Amino acid sequence: MTTQYPHHLPSSLEVAPEAPDRNLALELVRVTEAAALAAGRWVGRGDKNGADGAAVRAMRTLVSTVSMNGVVVIGEGEKDEAPMLYNGERVGDGTGAECDVAVDPVDGTTLTAKGMNNAVAVLAVADRGTMFDPSAVFYMDKLVTGPEAADFVDITAPTAVNIRRVAKAKGIAVEDVTVVVLDRPRHQGLIQEIREAGARIKYISDGDVAGAVMAAREGTGVDLLMGIGGTPEGIIAACAMKCMGGVIQGRLWPKDDAERQKAIDAGHDLDRVLSTDDLVSGENVFFVATGITDGELLRGVHYRQETATTSSLVMRSKSGTIREVHATHKLSKLRAYSALDFDRAN
Repeated sequence: MTTQYPHHLPSSLEVAPEAPDRNLALELVRVTEAAALAAGRWVGRGDKNGADGAAVRAMRTLVSTVSMNGVVVIGEGEKDEAPMLYNGERVGDGTGAECDVAVDPVDGTTLTAKGMNNAVAVLAVADRGTMFDPSAVFYMDKLVTGPEAADFVDITAPTAVNIRRVAKAKGIAVEDVTVVVLDRPRHQGLIQEIREAGARIKYISDGDVAGAVMAAREGTGVDLLMGIGGTPEGIIAACAMKCMGGVIQGRLWPKDDAERQKAIDAGHDLDRVLSTDDLVSGENVFFVATGITDGELLRGVHYRQETATTSSLVMRSKSGTIREVHATHKLSKLRAYSALDFDRAN
């Protein structure tokens, strides 16, 4: 018996699904791994500049091999101050569509120097022209939380109101809400408000990109990030929120009258609440982070006699996929293909 197949499929089946395109994040993770491996040799040595310099060199070397046509928009500073990964520098191998690139080779240089938790190497990429220009104001007031409470928070609302809303959205008691805050004198009033609301505080001395991701990622013990931190770090955090479904809200926070006037001259409304979409407007966003020191977010670099292990988060907004990548690196192989010395701090 011969089975007869129709010459034409039903109309609902005629359209082939869109072919998946290349996931750039899986190439970018090699870059943050290299930065973390280089910085890892400086952990606990008390030299944050040495750690940062090693990570910058490693990141710059590896990013040049990635198949992208990138422009650094969040980098190590202007060209005159930063010889590598400066704002405006072209990175990647020059192929493909143009993209914005945000780098933080060591988010938490002090954490690295002191051997403290949650130092990470971070890289984010988005379509060209979609990242906010932070040049006018270095600091911003931020609020970050995960997908459960993303639609309920409001940075203009009182601190206690936001804490109650997060608790309700997550189905937990207010007393079980943990807020991560940079340990700075400027946060004295905020800290009092958080405690009066009944929530817990987790202080961090540095590294609020990691703090923001912790606030949006399940299982870290953190529910909310609040307070004033770097604007560049806020944009990198926004890239992570795009991938995770969380939210960041921010308001520019000039540190003095001169910076306030600079922001006004640049056309910024200092009362405006900047949303995740304001900080990175594209929908094709990649975020990667590799741990340098151990922490709630990632395990740090660990060296053995001939190998080193790394732990990374790899995210893409278009697919919503979040990968955890645990890698073992043979130091002999790293020495063979890299111009960098991963063996020791020097």
